[in-house]
Amino acid sequence: MTDIQTIHETLKQVMDPELNRSIVDLGMVHDVRFENGVVSFTLALTTLACPLSQRMQDDARARLLALDGVRDVVINVREMTAEEKEKIFGKGKKEAGSAAAVNHIHHAVAVMSGKGGVGKSTVAALLAVMLRRRGFRVGLLDADITGPSIPKMLLKEQKRPLGSPLGIMPVETESGIKVMSINLLLEDPNQAVIWRGPLISGAIKQFYGDVVWGELDYLVVDLPPGTSDAPLTVMQSMPLNGIVLVTTPQSLAGMIVRKASSMAEHLNIPILGVIENMSYVQCPKCGEIIEIFGPSNAAEVAASLAAPVLGRMPINPEIAKLGDNGRIEEYPAKEFESVVERLLSVMPETASSPVAPS
Repeated sequence: MTDIQTIHETLKQVMDPELNRSIVDLGMVHDVRFENGVVSFTLALTTLACPLSQRMQDDARARLLALDGVRDVVINVREMTAEEKEKIFGKGKKEAGSAAAVNHIHHAVAVMSGKGGVGKSTVAALLAVMLRRRGFRVGLLDADITGPSIPKMLLKEQKRPLGSPLGIMPVETESGIKVMSINLLLEDPNQAVIWRGPLISGAIKQFYGDVVWGELDYLVVDLPPGTSDAPLTVMQSMPLNGIVLVTTPQSLAGMIVRKASSMAEHLNIPILGVIENMSYVQCPKCGEIIEIFGPSNAAEVAASLAAPVLGRMPINPEIAKLGDNGRIEEYPAKEFESVVERLLSVMPETASSPVAPS
């Protein structure tokens, strides 16, 4: 027979679609009653303007009506008090960000290069796309504040992140990748971000701690090139499972990627592997592989870092064409399947805790 405990257990199955957590665990359910076949309870929302309120009410009503002896469901809706919000979401807010209590990121992977122009952002975007195709819940944080390109590749039209009492809501791509980038906040995406180091570092911390990522299997972080303030901020403020280094066949790029590796090693963050981008081009007529930037040196670079080669990526005009139109999710990326397979095989289950540089 249905009782209050059964009702509570049933309501635990109702999830907040954005946070992917139970409305009971989020402290949204109050004053549960069951009298004469009628279940009544109060649903306390973080804001009465919550666009998903009706969906949660409909889900709760359907589940409760399926219980034995329940003939009707009455749901009263109100907004949480400041004390309730503080009690549930306020722990660690100052240190970790306003959304820290509701974010559950199981793996965070940074994509890094020692220099610009090697296709790091394209690799980061394709990595997120391929992880999403495998059914994982994926977020993509564009930490390249002064040179953001992620929204251009993944969004066909400009979208705006929405605000909420918990923090900033990231935008979603057509396949469901959650994205946050400074370009999403600018009136004109062509506007230059002319900021000094401390402002850039502050924005990166906010994109991690004040954005409502919710439940993610993987957060891919597109780092700015080099070894300066911005990548250092990511490595010191985010628990990273590891770093993927992007290079090209040129020996200069290999030399500079070793500098990036040295930085990661100094901060106790594992190098998961090396991806050589622009490694070759395949003739569309005869299929011949042409190494237009010279022979691959991926194996040599990876060996010097004691890390595996995750893969070699070709120069393909189709990637640029789709990326320029916000449609990179449509790229088949067959050559990237083995890259993701190798990456998942070396992914540590536990994230590293970076140390401050001496």
